[in-house]
Amino acid sequence: MRNLIDLTGRRILVVGGSSGIGKQTAVTMSEIGAKIILVSNEQEQLTESLKELKGEGHSAYYIDVTDLDAIDGCIKKIVEEQGMLDGMVYSAGITDHLPLKLLKPERAIFAFKVNFFGYIEVIRSITKKGRFNPGMRIVGVSSIASTKGDKSHTSYSASKAAMDGAIRCIAKELADKQIYINDVAPGMTATPMYERFVERNGEDDGTLQILMERQYLGVVKPNEVADAIAFLISPAARPITGTVLYVDAGVTTN
Repeated sequence: MRNLIDLTGRRILVVGGSSGIGKQTAVTMSEIGAKIILVSNEQEQLTESLKELKGEGHSAYYIDVTDLDAIDGCIKKIVEEQGMLDGMVYSAGITDHLPLKLLKPERAIFAFKVNFFGYIEVIRSITKKGRFNPGMRIVGVSSIASTKGDKSHTSYSASKAAMDGAIRCIAKELADKQIYINDVAPGMTATPMYERFVERNGEDDGTLQILMERQYLGVVKPNEVADAIAFLISPAARPITGTVLYVDAGVTTN
């Protein structure tokens, strides 16, 4: 019987792999044979996440993606120590709920540093000669916020939309190098961030109820997003590039 998704021996860099969707994706890919390189700015969580990976040959590195000037050097070190990459998942990201009247440029710039500029700089760094194997696949974790607007989400939505717009250009630019890039856009997902929202506001919160009415198949599970990413990072998805896969429990049908 054919295994559709097989990552045996493939070396995958997971940026933002210490928690949430990134952590679950790292675990899922390790279960199907990948050698995972975890990257995060949360040193303690990074160490704990590394212990949860299945199999052998995994590693972890500290990188702060807001320090854009340091990213290339970190990637260079990783490749020198671990070998050329077969894939990269960018799951680093922050939400930013701030009304327009309080959204000063420095706040918006910080959201873009994490959600977009860091993404682009990691891609620029890993696609240099000698740092990747042919057929490398890249997956960014975007959000339905890139197409669905809500109050006080300006910088978050804009930074995620920037990711989705960029990959359509990057896909064409990197095709000759046999590098493929896509994003996944999850809906409301049961991450620690979601759990903190429920704890803070309660399950009867009006905003949450409105979201769940739009997301009529319920809250997305982290492993469901991870499965979608694992497919896109695998050779089985070879002809798919420059696209956004919505894992949103129906939100974008509204």
